[in-house]
Amino acid sequence: MNLQHLSDNGFFAPQKIARELKTTSEDVAHSAGLGRDAVQRKERVRSDKTQRRLREMVETLNKVEPRFGSMLMAYAWYRSEPLPGFSGQTAMQLVLNGQADDVLEYIDAVDAGVHA
Repeated sequence: MNLQHLSDNGFFAPQKIARELKTTSEDVAHSAGLGRDAVQRKERVRSDKTQRRLREMVETLNKVEPRFGSMLMAYAWYRSEPLPGFSGQTAMQLVLNGQADDVLEYIDAVDAGVHA
């Protein structure tokens, strides 16, 4: 995903992310571990927590998109594919639990040929 196309005035824009993923902003909120009002109210969209969660999700999707060939397939993987070594949790579940760095490290390890 081109980050410039996903932002408004230097902030991640949930509606633009949703458009890119062919879903709703509410679905984006859920996938990032946010409430619906976090993507609907301007002051909440710009909050540190909302922006951090959106950034973590976008970073993860961008990192795996080349592997899957499309952002939609990367999004499906993020939401539904259990990761080995993480007790059957998906990337989305790990990000929601504050483990985005673990997900990114796992992806880097797999890309480097290390089986996690």
